Amino acid sequence: MTQSAKSINNHLKIALYQPDIPQNTAAIIRLCACFNTRLDIIQPCGFVMDDKRFKRVCMDYINNCEIKSHKSFQEFINNKKSERIILMTTKAKTHYHKFKFSNNDTILFGRESKGVPEKIHQIVDQKLIIPIQKNTRSLNIVSSVAITLSEALRQTSNL
Repeated sequence: MTQSAKSINNHLKIALYQPDIPQNTAAIIRLCACFNTRLDIIQPCGFVMDDKRFKRVCMDYINNCEIKSHKSFQEFINNKKSERIILMTTKAKTHYHKFKFSNNDTILFGRESKGVPEKIHQIVDQKLIIPIQKNTRSLNIVSSVAITLSEALRQTSNL
C-alpha cells in the first residue's frame, strides 16, 4: 500500500518490521506525516492495514504520509541497496545520539512483542540504542521513533 504525499523534503525513512500493535503504527504514521518522512512497513503485520478501524485511528494523517509496504524482509532489503539500514535495538552498544545520520538512512524498528530475528541483526549496517535506566526494559516504539527521528532530522538539517 502506498499513500500519496507531498514531496518528501528529506530522504530519511522509518521502517517497521512486522508491526503488531495497530495503535502504535497509527501514531508512527502521524509522526511520519508531521515530519514529512516516508514509512516502510515490512509485512506481515499483526493487523489489517486496510481495515476501516485502523484507518479511523490514523485519521487523515494516513493521507499525508508516504507508506511503502514490503511483502517480506528480503523484498525490503532488495529495495534498500543504495541506503544504509540502521536498526534500533536494546542489544546495541552505540548510542543513537553519538551516531552520524545521513539523509539516505532508513531507521528500522522491530516488532513491539519480539524485536527482529537474529539474522536481521547480522544483515543491517548499524545497530543503535537509546540509553535508558538499567532497571527498565525498553521504551514504547512510538517514543523510540520520535526520539530517533528527531535526532536524525536535527543532524541532517531537515527539521
